[in-house]
Amino acid sequence: MSEKDFITLVPASPKARKFARELGVDINKVEGSERDGRVIDDDIKLFVSKKSKQIKKIDSQKNEKNELEYAHSEFGEIEIKDIPRVKKLSSKYLINSWSKIPHVTNHDEADITEMEEFRNSLTNMYTGERRKITPLAFIVKALSATLKKFPNFNSSIDEIDNGKITIKKYYHIGIAVDTPHGLMVPKLRNVRNKKISLIADELKKISDECRNLRIDKKELFGGSMTITSLGGIGGSFFTPIINYPEVAILGIGKSEKKQIYINGKFEIRTLLPLSLSYDHRIIDGAEAARFNNELKENLGKNFAYKLAV
Repeated sequence: MSEKDFITLVPASPKARKFARELGVDINKVEGSERDGRVIDDDIKLFVSKKSKQIKKIDSQKNEKNELEYAHSEFGEIEIKDIPRVKKLSSKYLINSWSKIPHVTNHDEADITEMEEFRNSLTNMYTGERRKITPLAFIVKALSATLKKFPNFNSSIDEIDNGKITIKKYYHIGIAVDTPHGLMVPKLRNVRNKKISLIADELKKISDECRNLRIDKKELFGGSMTITSLGGIGGSFFTPIINYPEVAILGIGKSEKKQIYINGKFEIRTLLPLSLSYDHRIIDGAEAARFNNELKENLGKNFAYKLAV
């Protein structure tokens, strides 16, 4: 260390200063035990002792970590591959979301029998051919109507001033798109003002842009709430991670026909699994249950989206 490193700002005797220099200790970082904070030899020894214990603790933690990390090749053939760039980028956002937000997930099922019958009955008025509109487009429209009634779900918590939240007056729905490069979440803008057919077209457009890495980075930010769907793959309920700084995310499973007891008899109905994860700091369980009930109404017999195709 240079002489500059040992410029003394704390009171100490020449002997103590010399002792500190010999041990390579910055005496200004040593807490003095004598009057007016004067540093003596014993203070320097105590400082060195504490530093030594800290170093040993760090080394011990490293050793513990190393015990868990072993060479996989010792146990058989392996292959080393690079993590895709998109997954590397998204990992830090996922870790941030999971560590910052107290997640709770509410599971439910929506009866979409009438919605599916209506969707499958749609035809082109000019050609008479069936109009192929994905169920996700209907879910996006139903979700936007539900957000209108439950504005807390269309908000973000102010991390700087914990006493405030930002309520968004726009409805930009994030769609989790599975790509060969990793998961991407572009936004469908202003869905409240769009017909379902236009939403379906835009869903296809942004999905293609993500898979071809042509999506504008700005389109990955500024959402109201996100939908992540496993319906095309399979599975029912799961726990989706909230897309920070949003406060909720809707997970969609694969719809399934089930026998349901209604009005004294069993009927075969089409049920859609719903997994609603929410930020418990701003949304409680009762509000989440009411949100799901409203969403189910908007997807079910009360399908007002018929007017918005």
